[in-house]
Amino acid sequence: MKKIVSILFIVSISISHLFAQSDLVAKTIEAFPYQQSSAVSALLMSMENWSAKEWKSLIKMLNDDSLKINSTYALNAFVNQVAKDPAKAKTTATFLVGGLSSAKTYYAKQFIIQRLGLLGDDVAVKPLTGLLANDMYAGDAARSLATLKTADAIEALKNALAKTNENTKRHIEAALENVNRPVTSLRSDSSLNPVFENPVQHLLNLQDRMDAAKNPVQKRSILAEAESIPGYGAFMFVSKSLNDPAVNKSAALIAARQALRDPKIRGWEVIAALEKAVKLIDGEDSALIVSKLAPYVEAMPYDNGFVSLFNGKDLSGWKALVGNPISRSKMSEKELQDAQQKANEATSGDWIVKDGLLVFTGHGDNLATTKQYGDFELFVDWKITEKGDAGIYLRGTPQVQIWDTSRVEVGAQVGSGGLYNNQKNERIPLVVADNKIGEWNTFHIIMIGDKVTVYLNGKLVVNNVVLENYWDHNLPIFVKEQIELQAHGTYVAYRNIYLREIASDYTIAPSDEEKKQGFISLFDGSNLDQWVGNKTGYVIEEGAIVSHPEKEDHNNIYTKDEFANFEYRFEFQLTPSANNGLGIRAPLEGDAAYVGMELQILDNEAEVYKNLNPYQYHGSVYGVIPSKRGYLKPVGEWNQEEVIANGSKIKVTLNGQVILNGDIKEASKNGTADHNNHPGLLNKTGHIGFLGHGDVVRFRNIRIKKLK
Repeated sequence: MKKIVSILFIVSISISHLFAQSDLVAKTIEAFPYQQSSAVSALLMSMENWSAKEWKSLIKMLNDDSLKINSTYALNAFVNQVAKDPAKAKTTATFLVGGLSSAKTYYAKQFIIQRLGLLGDDVAVKPLTGLLANDMYAGDAARSLATLKTADAIEALKNALAKTNENTKRHIEAALENVNRPVTSLRSDSSLNPVFENPVQHLLNLQDRMDAAKNPVQKRSILAEAESIPGYGAFMFVSKSLNDPAVNKSAALIAARQALRDPKIRGWEVIAALEKAVKLIDGEDSALIVSKLAPYVEAMPYDNGFVSLFNGKDLSGWKALVGNPISRSKMSEKELQDAQQKANEATSGDWIVKDGLLVFTGHGDNLATTKQYGDFELFVDWKITEKGDAGIYLRGTPQVQIWDTSRVEVGAQVGSGGLYNNQKNERIPLVVADNKIGEWNTFHIIMIGDKVTVYLNGKLVVNNVVLENYWDHNLPIFVKEQIELQAHGTYVAYRNIYLREIASDYTIAPSDEEKKQGFISLFDGSNLDQWVGNKTGYVIEEGAIVSHPEKEDHNNIYTKDEFANFEYRFEFQLTPSANNGLGIRAPLEGDAAYVGMELQILDNEAEVYKNLNPYQYHGSVYGVIPSKRGYLKPVGEWNQEEVIANGSKIKVTLNGQVILNGDIKEASKNGTADHNNHPGLLNKTGHIGFLGHGDVVRFRNIRIKKLK
């Protein structure tokens, strides 16, 4: 923040010194970027009356690296405002056309070219057409002409296409393709945000087009369309292009915007993609996007997000089929292991990875996930050949049907997606939604309890229907089991297999053994009734207490009751570089590290903490007794910790390893390690609390047992 303030201060001084002759322009530019539109509305109106002299001053600012950010935001806001009024747009376009000659830097010229397209006036056609002969600006000029979409602009592109070089030809072809692509419908609130009639099908089409794309210009156009498609699938499609040096910067910016506007886009793979994206974003977007994205990624929940069940490289996470859920349940652990090894050997080569696809060759048995699932949401793309037959087993049970609809002899004319083996409940799809044989299809399957909902290519085909237990119709469906890809003797290919587990209940009670030992719950995931303090900054989300530093009046939350000697168990999840603390025997006011006692909760493996003192490591009695280091799980995983406070003895066990076992009285008899006063070490009782330090940390499953 200090760095940003310093830069803005320098920019302000530069404007004052360099453009004292144009106070009007300087005053206008200094107001940008802005937070509230009311703060700049009068300034934007005043820009409508600028003379050629003021516009010339603005162009000079665009040429200056120390001033271009402010002037960029100002001009961008003005163009977006006047573009709605043809007369004002024409006037502005005329000034910007004149400014092209005085735009000396690539940044300034490119920015003006792009804005001329947004203004939509034919006054820009001639200068933009002239730039088609310039290799440096041809791409931007072609896209700007395409954005105009006037008859003169399109004619200029077509004429240039016949007499240009191969490099510029690709730009013009992509621009004309963009002009001719129909938008089936628009949002009612904004013509700038296209929404396709069937975004799911459109995403499938974009993937086909990306596979066939011949140059970066076409790829960027495809990525731009993907930005208008909501959801996890579109994000993952865009994020794959982060590995393509030709378009990775465009992909990074689009992926960032997708994630920032949809909190459901989350999970390990999202975090990895955004960490890559944040390093690629530059130019005029970086100042705002990166400043929002970096903390957003750090605070993103790791749990309950989508994970990829297929990595596109090998069969990791999959295994051969052994029996069925009932027969497997009757096997001993040794019998199951032996049967699994035999099945894996017997079916080797039946399922292969080819060109990033998971392919069944037509011979063998089902492929199953190594993990079992309860309630979940699943996306999967699939493709079959003529006379094809396949399916998706849910919790080890057949099946969501896949087949060639031309096979009327077996009833396939009803379409794919139905619950084929149901006898009592609905088994026929609501509509036929299959694409042509050889084209990709996509399922969106939601299973909660025993009920299944299926969308095929964006169309609802199964609506909350009970899936019956095929293996024993007298039994309900299994609560938890594997997912299987059916092998039915014909070729089938899969890709983009994403699953999100859905928790039906986030509450966690002490185990039966803990109850016998005398443990009670201080937080079971449902309420904060046993806590006091900052309940604005600490809130319940998905069964966890989550610290939200942006909401903190003060940083701490405490148990309502006081505890003297106790055994305290809890789970915690760190975000990168996160810092918190566990206060014990603390009063409700004052710095708990001194007026009570603080046990560190810290991502001490982060680079920022490389120079810590030993008494600052996670689990240490802060400033008094150091803990052992190296037993934290990787950031994002849940850690289990137990703290035993008995008189002056403190013992901390982290993930099954004792990291501290000391005596605070003995450790402080000759002064504390940090040479500070810690009067709270003498406290006999007090509250237990989480001590925020401005970072997102999550806590759950908090139990305590009082000791005598």
